[in-house]
Amino acid sequence: MEAIILTLGWIGIYAPVALGCVGSAYGCARAGQAAAGAMLDTDSGYGKFIGLSAMPSTQGILGIVIMFTLNRPVTVTDAPGLFAIGLLSGIALMLSAMYQGMALVGAINASKTKPEVFGLSIAPAAIVEGFSVFAFVFALVLSGSLPK
Repeated sequence: MEAIILTLGWIGIYAPVALGCVGSAYGCARAGQAAAGAMLDTDSGYGKFIGLSAMPSTQGILGIVIMFTLNRPVTVTDAPGLFAIGLLSGIALMLSAMYQGMALVGAINASKTKPEVFGLSIAPAAIVEGFSVFAFVFALVLSGSLPK
């Protein structure tokens, strides 16, 4: 039983980076597909489409920072906390990156047709990014309450 608890603690340490990167890959791929399609339909402004398609990569980076914050020798005492903080923050990062990619698809599609709405169209994606920052901050704060 102790081995299972310790294994869950190790999963919690690495879950934020794994899940954050899965979400980032999905979000960047979705936005990248929209950017590639927009480049076929427009004559200029390609850089802004490519720039937007990289926005969901932030969640992978946040996951790496959470992983380093949680990284410690795993004991039976801290394993449940590591698992809960790591897995839940990882899920939040993954979903936020995925939904940010979807919001960026809409932004890219809107701004290719009507370039003047570019700034406003990325606001929903920025709001979604804010939720990943909330999960990041809470994970960092909660990791400080774990036994050392």
